[in-house]
Amino acid sequence: QVQLKESGGGLVPAGGSLRLSCATSGRTFSSLAMGWFRQAPGKEREFVAGVSRLGRSTDFSDSVKGRFTISMDNAKNTLYLQMNSLKPEDSAAYYCAARLALIDNTVYARRSDFVYWGQGTQVTVSS
Repeated sequence: QVQLKESGGGLVPAGGSLRLSCATSGRTFSSLAMGWFRQAPGKEREFVAGVSRLGRSTDFSDSVKGRFTISMDNAKNTLYLQMNSLKPEDSAAYYCAARLALIDNTVYARRSDFVYWGQGTQVTVSS
């Protein structure tokens, strides 16, 4: 079992930055592939960014590519999402997700790929 807890959300003006954190427990962090998803009111939950086990590979949705980065801190068992140049359309609840990837180096991007989910943290970007 893996427990995920997001933090770092808030209200920020357009063009600003936020860093989301996802603290993990319950499994060896280095065995996890992880991702960030977001869901705006009335919309489907969508992929934002993913990272393979050990942080070797990353992937981003086209809408955030070049503005967001994803990283892992193995010493702190924490996943990060650095969000720069934020836009009002980035406003959503952001969710951390994880799955075991013992021998895999794949970046996962589908909701169905992930087993464990956090409760979410709200990001609101004002125009």
